[in-house]
Amino acid sequence: MKYGLIKVAAAIPGVRVADVNYNVEQMESLIAQAEGRGVELLVFPELSLTGYTCQDLFRLQMLTDKAEEGLLKLLDFTRKLDVISVVGLPVRVGSLLYNCAAVVQRGCLLGIVAKTYLPNYNEFYEKRWFASATDLQEQDFYIAGTPVHISSEPQIFRTCDGVCFGIEICEDVWAPLPPSNNLALAGADIVVNLSASDELIGKHDYLFSLLAQQSARMICGYVYASCGFGESTQDVVYGGNAMIFENGRCLAEGRRFDVGAQMQIQQIDVERLRLERQNNTTFRTAQDGAHAKVVETKLVEPRDFELLRPVSPHPFIPQGTQMESSCEEILNIQTMGLCKRLQHTHCDKAVIGISGGLDSTLALLVVVRAFDKLALSRKGIIGITMPGFGTTDRTHDNAVSLMQTLGITQREISIAKAVTQHFEDIGHDGQSHDVTYENSQARERTQILMDVANQVGGMVIGTGDLSELALGWCTYNGDHMSMYGVNSGVPKTLVQYLIRYAAQLPDFEAQRAVLIDVVDTPISPELTPADADGNIAQKTEDLVGPYELHDFFLYYHLRAGFRPSKIFMLAQHAFGGKYGDETIKKWLTTFFRRFFNQQFKRSCLPDGPKVGSVSLSPRGDWRMPSDASGALWLKECEEL
Repeated sequence: MKYGLIKVAAAIPGVRVADVNYNVEQMESLIAQAEGRGVELLVFPELSLTGYTCQDLFRLQMLTDKAEEGLLKLLDFTRKLDVISVVGLPVRVGSLLYNCAAVVQRGCLLGIVAKTYLPNYNEFYEKRWFASATDLQEQDFYIAGTPVHISSEPQIFRTCDGVCFGIEICEDVWAPLPPSNNLALAGADIVVNLSASDELIGKHDYLFSLLAQQSARMICGYVYASCGFGESTQDVVYGGNAMIFENGRCLAEGRRFDVGAQMQIQQIDVERLRLERQNNTTFRTAQDGAHAKVVETKLVEPRDFELLRPVSPHPFIPQGTQMESSCEEILNIQTMGLCKRLQHTHCDKAVIGISGGLDSTLALLVVVRAFDKLALSRKGIIGITMPGFGTTDRTHDNAVSLMQTLGITQREISIAKAVTQHFEDIGHDGQSHDVTYENSQARERTQILMDVANQVGGMVIGTGDLSELALGWCTYNGDHMSMYGVNSGVPKTLVQYLIRYAAQLPDFEAQRAVLIDVVDTPISPELTPADADGNIAQKTEDLVGPYELHDFFLYYHLRAGFRPSKIFMLAQHAFGGKYGDETIKKWLTTFFRRFFNQQFKRSCLPDGPKVGSVSLSPRGDWRMPSDASGALWLKECEEL
């Protein structure tokens, strides 16, 4: 296992009812394929050695003996194979027959797990043939020539890399208290399910939701394999379900109603699951009393690493059909946060600096929505454009157009004279475009906003976004400060999508062209003079790096808790062909350097709404000493 990722597979073999020899051949073929592709954990359907639909044939000694012989063949076949295979078969223990899963690796039978909940309703009659795991008495017995100790005690199997997995069988996960609850709480990172679920109208959707929810509730990986073509169709049909989940998200799903064998292979990020559990205090509390016996698997040879999982370059951006509904929900969260603050302070005036850039545009749209929701006059929104030494006609005109068409109160206050006087007061020549030159303008603009807010009895609305806060790309006590920061939970890449979404809304039809141009304008603080053609000369992403990279780093650093080497590997896959390794390394190093050096700005942030799973609020999600060292992270960046 490398980077905390384990390669797992759900296999649906061809099957003939009660033809164990044929079934073993089909399973051997899939096991060989899995081994060749570096699979570490392979799961087959319920009763896969015999077929699930044998019915009263399970009562015959011939079938159970043959199943034992089939298991012996698999043990011999896997003698030199590292892959861990979990196969289904009927197992006779004393006078009782159990529906079991057998764990096989390198010619060894590592353990037997019996099914707990036996469906005996509608089309199911399992209690006619099988006993429940709760009926097991602790004892030793032989199967396939191997001594096995069996009991009703829960079992967890641990790989040589320390990944723990537990087993439940079909109906177990449908029960009010599934065995997977205890297994996950006792330390299983992954739960595998050998199943035989027939197809009914609407059942697949319910099953998909059930597995997704169970993997989310238990913060685990879940590998599900259910029997398919070849099972008896006397009364029902088995479509063949192969699904792999991770903490509520489906990583892989097979083809239902396929007449051929299939195998779904994917990687489960065990490291991330463990970090999620570590951070979830509810999960930790629920672990009290959970227990299971741990069974060690065999050592395996090191495997070559290959990333199978797709990696989105924009993890903050909603995908596919969720885009519009997610954008609307984010805007509503921002809007309602501001509504409450305005109502609580009995304030009907909002002061906001409008630069014609992304952040101030989004903030303005949120303020307008909040005033409309509270039935306040838009004239109570005082938008101020404050041209300085680097302001271009493009951004200025867009700012003015937005204010005019939205019907808010518009003011323009140039900062040039005041900042020039300030330079004279502090002995700055005004020609050196250093940090003093830039920050003096930002602080002057903030002073204007604060003082106008005092004049009108309003509150200053902050426009800075999550990405800027992560990098500390804001002027301390300048644009860093406000009375309510509506964008503080929104990363830069998402700001662009939100504005594009708003541009398509009927409420902002008159502003559509301007909004689209704002998105297309280079990101800049416009604190240094424009070029000879009057265009933006100071481009933020040239100085600090591409925001899409920094948002990617931010997500996997904070949301997933990954170390730089893993983030670097993921970025290589997400941005392959767009950014080279040296570029990714350069900006990853910049990210960690600034993230640690700029915490002091985040330690005194104004209030603002959290909109997603990542927040840097010092009162909520991120508490970090301002003087914490980033040496460990930066050293790993250097070694990439």
